[in-house]
Amino acid sequence: MATALVTGGTSGIGAAFARALSLRGYDLVLVARDESRLHSMAEELGRDGATRVETISADLAVRADIDRVAARLESTEEPIDFLVNNAGFGIHGSLLERDVSVQERALTVMCLAVLILGGAAGRAMTARHKGTILNVSSVAGTIATGNYSAVKAWTTAYTESLAVELRSTNVQVSAVLPGWVRTEFHDRAGIRTKSIPDALWLDADELVEECLRDVARGKVLSVPSARFKVLLFFTRHLPRRVIRWVSGRISSSRNKPAEATVTP
Repeated sequence: MATALVTGGTSGIGAAFARALSLRGYDLVLVARDESRLHSMAEELGRDGATRVETISADLAVRADIDRVAARLESTEEPIDFLVNNAGFGIHGSLLERDVSVQERALTVMCLAVLILGGAAGRAMTARHKGTILNVSSVAGTIATGNYSAVKAWTTAYTESLAVELRSTNVQVSAVLPGWVRTEFHDRAGIRTKSIPDALWLDADELVEECLRDVARGKVLSVPSARFKVLLFFTRHLPRRVIRWVSGRISSSRNKPAEATVTP
């Protein structure tokens, strides 16, 4: 039986990946900070027919916890066949703030942890000549809405670089670049969304299904929905000064003081 490890697998996109992979016959390893939510998600998946759900309580802002998850990825006794690097949170705040603790945590959870876990999975999967690494990025990485855009731009570039390095190993490396998705993500980060048209919102389960189809086809970058494929085309081809202007409009429309909160 193949096994998938999903970070941030108790809510939002991560939970949608966990459900979809379970329905495809994968055993699961769920990683999150909140033990009660981990157990609740494991029970839900069990009721829906999951054969085996392992849970790891870990805070991916803590290096020792990252290393524990990396060790699980490199285990030869119970190998991981599919890694979903999903854990993350919204960042809402000025880049000029003196207190950079939230920004530092973001870089650890969404860059350093992705780097370490992707490397651990890559080594283990290369040795077995098979496996899949999927990183959750964002179309936000193509615009300029603060450190979140910078983090997700890094995630996309890292994924493409890892795909190049593993191109002859039979290990599939992909990133999914969602747009706005109906989850608790924005509320937890204190980001206003009333100005976002309904037509731009995506359903997490539909997003995941399209992404997994793209991964099965060997795509390195998956952009679910035709509307976000079109938006991504423009963000990549319009002059950067235009993108900066659009980014400023987006940032000002959702400006609401709030402290970022990690999605468990």
